[in-house]
Amino acid sequence: MDQDMHTLAALGWSPFFGEQVEADERHLVPMRVATVHRSRMTAQAVEGVVRLDLSGRMKTTDFAVGDWVLVEPDTHVVVRGLERHALLQRKTEGARGPQLIAANVDTLFIVTSCNDDFNPARLERYLALANEAQTDPVIVLTKIDKVADVAPFEAQAAALQRGLPVVAVNAKTPEAIAMLMPWCSAGRTVALVGSSGVGKSTLLNTLADKTGEAAQLTGGIREVDDKGRHTTTSRSLHAIAGGGWVIDTPGIRTLHVSDLAHGLDVLFAEITELAPACRFRDCTHAHEPGCAILAAVARGEIDAARLDRWRKLSDENTANTPDPRGARR
Repeated sequence: MDQDMHTLAALGWSPFFGEQVEADERHLVPMRVATVHRSRMTAQAVEGVVRLDLSGRMKTTDFAVGDWVLVEPDTHVVVRGLERHALLQRKTEGARGPQLIAANVDTLFIVTSCNDDFNPARLERYLALANEAQTDPVIVLTKIDKVADVAPFEAQAAALQRGLPVVAVNAKTPEAIAMLMPWCSAGRTVALVGSSGVGKSTLLNTLADKTGEAAQLTGGIREVDDKGRHTTTSRSLHAIAGGGWVIDTPGIRTLHVSDLAHGLDVLFAEITELAPACRFRDCTHAHEPGCAILAAVARGEIDAARLDRWRKLSDENTANTPDPRGARR
């Protein structure tokens, strides 16, 4: 722990993590998890990337890319992980627990392309995920060189949540770095999520200045349906040319909503803030008399399609949230 704190800070270390280290742990080395595979893990240390070994009953599934761990300096055995300030996770069918996506992420770049992949309903699921994790979301529109006018895509994306930043980039050009740099400064961490084929790997290669054999594989999309092919198969941590860090993730086709009450409230603020004005406390905003939400729809203040999506996600969240006292709304 007598390492240069400025060097650790460049990896994303902050007082939040330093305060968790006990006096008798000062000899341990803080490292940041860089990759997690089924049977092995690597970490980014001050001196470079190292292979980690787990102690006791630890499993690789206990850790996410971006985690901070305390490691024995000579053996590289993980002693324990530190508490996260943010965790992105998702529910998967048939799994006992949630799947960890990335940890200690400051900003989530939700990447979508200006073609048939652009899907407001799917983007709202990503936004709820980011909100619940208290990670700042940014919509990144790619493949802008393939459309005559990107403005309609920007307008639709910006309307999904109050104050939502939307950035349109050509992921292959250096200008993309400059446009995204406000979220990629030294010591900051961003994660890339989105469907396959939207340009996440291309954007990663640009941000991390990866070329040749070091570059992430990229793949095109099928012309018949604009669906992408999987090129990223695991999560990994990479240095950004400007001093920050980026976590790449495989394409996610299905994102189930579970235990995201706060995330949905932030996402649909215009609905949740108006709901207390309804006549009935348990109003479903579907047919009840005196419903303030339906009145706002009739006045054109709330989009009817957006209300339908809110209802669908709220119902899904209620059904999927494991809570012995009942699902949270």
